[in-house]
Amino acid sequence: MNETLEPVTSKPYQVRFDNGRHHRAKLGFVVLAMEQTVEDDVYKLAPPGVGVHFSRVPMSNDATLDTLRQMEGGIEGAARLLLPDDDLDACCFTCNCGVMVIGEEPVMAALKRAKSEAEPTTVMTGVVRALRAVEAKRIVVGTPYLDEVNAHVRAFLRSKDFEILDIQGLNLRTNQEIDTVEPEFLLEFGASLDRPDADALFICCGALRSLDIVGALEARIGKPVIVSNQAMMWDCLRRAGIDDVIEGYGRLFQLRRRDVGLAG
Repeated sequence: MNETLEPVTSKPYQVRFDNGRHHRAKLGFVVLAMEQTVEDDVYKLAPPGVGVHFSRVPMSNDATLDTLRQMEGGIEGAARLLLPDDDLDACCFTCNCGVMVIGEEPVMAALKRAKSEAEPTTVMTGVVRALRAVEAKRIVVGTPYLDEVNAHVRAFLRSKDFEILDIQGLNLRTNQEIDTVEPEFLLEFGASLDRPDADALFICCGALRSLDIVGALEARIGKPVIVSNQAMMWDCLRRAGIDDVIEGYGRLFQLRRRDVGLAG
């Protein structure tokens, strides 16, 4: 447009401000480029007044040890895109096997460099905290992963002092396969893994739709069931001081901060 525009003159207003839509807490999540489940689950579990914000890290759809390791260099940059002009209460990396292959400490360090004001955490950090919260020591584990990745899962959990009674994987290679595993199959798969001497069952991987069946699976086997996105969101909320009890997603969400020895 080349013509001269007629000036606009606004009147002075006494604008009123409040603390915004996300006045209780702001949580940031770094998810994989091809991820299709984590965001939906996090939105389901976000109480009123809690903001959830997402950024994506480059990652091959073929989940092997090599492609998981290659992802490390993109984590910090992805985290920097999370509300760059505002503060987060917690910043979380959401890839289970990425944490276990790259290492929990390098991932947390990358998050802290990107968002220094936020408490850094990972989905597996939340899983460990959740398993301890339900007082589980002897666990069985189900995953969608290749067995070369399952070896890392078992080693990581053993390093946190859990006894792994059994671990079984579905040997799926791609996120597209993992995203489309039927929840009803996960219910049957999880129940088949249970054994009398297990304190709890852990279903690993945020791309699985295991949040949809966690309550039903707990009812079937009569013991705590921890699934990745449930544990991750419980951990992030409690880190941010949000103590809401959320119904329908397992007994973990009945536990407040004081119940697990946290301040507040």
